[in-house]
Amino acid sequence: MAETIDELRASTEKLQTFVRRVHIDISDGEFTPTFLLNEAQLFWPEGWDVDIHAMVARPSEHLAQLIQLKPSMVILHAEAQEDIVPHLLALKQAGIKAGIALLKTTVPITVQAAIEAADHVMIFSGELGKFGGTASMMQLEKIRLIRKIKPSVEVGWDGGVKVDNAYTLTQGGVDVLNVGGEIANATDPAATYNELVKEINKHGVI
Repeated sequence: MAETIDELRASTEKLQTFVRRVHIDISDGEFTPTFLLNEAQLFWPEGWDVDIHAMVARPSEHLAQLIQLKPSMVILHAEAQEDIVPHLLALKQAGIKAGIALLKTTVPITVQAAIEAADHVMIFSGELGKFGGTASMMQLEKIRLIRKIKPSVEVGWDGGVKVDNAYTLTQGGVDVLNVGGEIANATDPAATYNELVKEINKHGVI
């Protein structure tokens, strides 16, 4: 999450030595009040798998350039002002994975067609355009509803992921944890990343 090129460069340098899959937020200042870098300003190191989370009201205004960037995945909001299903299909046709994000108030069945067309469904539990926040564990119930529509879909989580809840989230069925502030604000980001990996891979004791 960067508002300037310098911020993006600093974040990239901080993460480059220990990460491979990275989630980058862009914003149009309309869908969310925060102005972040747009797709024309993005860059990342070779070898990264990049998921671009497009917090935009009208994806059609951004899609061509997003496809040109060739990220691993683009995540569009189900709550955008347009029908996103054609956009998801266009991404897949271009060889890019198509994801959708669901805000807290969005019930999966109301966006069934988008879930059916998607490779990834991200449960958004945070505050748009902000780091940190609290993970709303009630949102885990959505996973059952999402998988009822599309059992094979990859499920992501964005918002409030921390070392002390990473295990609970993964045990609840989340495949991909998007971690913002917990790593970005850490004194030793690499150590925090390793702690998170250790948490999600530990085995529970009954």
